[in-house]
Amino acid sequence: MTVSHKSPNQINYKDSYLPKSEMLSMTLENKKLTIGLPKEENEYENRIMLTPLAVKQLVEEGHQVLIESGAGLRSNWSDEEYTIAGAKITAKKDVYKAEIVAKVSPYNANEISLLGRNQTIFSALHSNTQTENNIRKLISKRVTSIAIEYIKDKDGFSPFVNSMSEISGILSISTASEYLSNAKGGKGIVLGGITGVPAAKVVILGASIAGEYAARAANALGAQVLIFDYSIAKLQKIKSKLGFNIFTSVLQKQALNKNLKTADVVIGAADFIDNSKKFIVPESSVNKMKNGAVIIDLNIDHHSCFETSRITNLGKPHYLKHGVIHYCVPNIASRASRTASLALSNALFPILMNISENSSGIYFAVNDIALRNGTYIYMGMLTSKELAKKFNLDYKDIDLLTAIF
Repeated sequence: MTVSHKSPNQINYKDSYLPKSEMLSMTLENKKLTIGLPKEENEYENRIMLTPLAVKQLVEEGHQVLIESGAGLRSNWSDEEYTIAGAKITAKKDVYKAEIVAKVSPYNANEISLLGRNQTIFSALHSNTQTENNIRKLISKRVTSIAIEYIKDKDGFSPFVNSMSEISGILSISTASEYLSNAKGGKGIVLGGITGVPAAKVVILGASIAGEYAARAANALGAQVLIFDYSIAKLQKIKSKLGFNIFTSVLQKQALNKNLKTADVVIGAADFIDNSKKFIVPESSVNKMKNGAVIIDLNIDHHSCFETSRITNLGKPHYLKHGVIHYCVPNIASRASRTASLALSNALFPILMNISENSSGIYFAVNDIALRNGTYIYMGMLTSKELAKKFNLDYKDIDLLTAIF
């Protein structure tokens, strides 16, 4: 038996007495979106999902953009700039009633309470810190929730993760440099060294995008760079891309531990770990590192590389464990909020345009592979196996839903 379903935007002209020109106008009107950009309640989140330039083009296309007053200030865009672009500055409660709501940090309980029903919401998920209570509340709202860090197209390209990884990789080295110097209470080491004084040793865990850009930044400052990964193919690829001499090694315990003992900086930038695997660097290995060495954990929002890691924030970003400085901020890219917001906007804008142009309307989230990969709640149905296992909840395979809608 074949099931046929028409979305609200799919209108059969034969079923209507209206002229086709009027029907076409109605179809186009149904595709216009209302997009809400709330101000982040997380005091350490400085980014915003759309820039004034992106808002201007959306408004010119006939969409409405609602922005909470002050939402762009931490990225140095004023309410006036958004107003000139065509956005409507309005109260928080009105922003959260928009058809599509987009923010950076995960929705907290207060923000979820402001949502209506049957909306589409974008944000980071941060599965490592997500709570069962928030997931249940989102399900009860019957929303479609899309985690920006899981959006990935058929070729494996992740627009949000890739751009934030580039920024995070660069910032990890500048941050490490600060913590090695006296400015942050470090040992007073220059990352690149000078004539007669050896350069600092930077160990990078993962030949990922973040690892690549960390290596680029570290090499530019003159540091010794060592990259570890389980995949020889990835190591060969990154060595070829970088175009300068670096040490690469398959991630073997003995080789890694030997280099950890003499490392000044260790960057956790792995893209191959999940909750089922053990820590790459156990506490016993951290305990043998040099006093004053710096760990920058770029995996902290998912599953850390280091057993000694715990989440921090930009207000109190570091702590000492076994004499080693740990920097475990999940939104390190927020330190460069203007650049990061431009990158986020570049990723979200085409998605919004595709949603508005797609005739499947609210079913676009399951029909588009990139959004399907990012969707963890679809119209009130939990579709994330990871979250279902973590909180002992029922879930539905989103790939099976594509056969229905």
